[in-house]
Amino acid sequence: MRRHFALTAVGRDRPGIVAGVTRVLLQAGCNIEDSSMTILRTEFAMILILKGPGELEAAALEKDLSAAVSGVAFFVKELAPEEVHVARTVGQSYIVSVYGADRPGIVHGVARALAERGVNITDLNTRLVGPEDKPVYVMILEADVPPDVPGDELEAELKRAANELGVELSLRPLETHAL
Repeated sequence: MRRHFALTAVGRDRPGIVAGVTRVLLQAGCNIEDSSMTILRTEFAMILILKGPGELEAAALEKDLSAAVSGVAFFVKELAPEEVHVARTVGQSYIVSVYGADRPGIVHGVARALAERGVNITDLNTRLVGPEDKPVYVMILEADVPPDVPGDELEAELKRAANELGVELSLRPLETHAL
């Protein structure tokens, strides 16, 4: 029987981290099923969902990764069977884009407005862009909107939140195409 794991890793960015991690995973007989990796300023971060052999232990995998890839903190957690096959979305996926002067509270204000409508954030990225003396805060997120939440009502609620925060916001359905 195969086992599933969630693997997180954080460390100072440099070339070779992904190659080192994936070498250990391949040697352990793991398959990467879902992944997200990014660089935030000087820090590299990843989270992976893995399927591995039935005899593989989370602690052993964590130890092997730490030995093979220095300067990176690893955490490996085994997933319970009911955590493995969770439905990815229950409604329509939307993309929310937010732009404005950098200030505390932007992420919270938008996240609160979404949570109040039962909307789940499935991906979120933020960046500061522009000159250092006048940075622009950019937030792009993907959200799973329940079928009983009309898009126009959600957009109106988000626009109210954006006005309170002093930012520009747009909402659009995520278009999916069959591969």
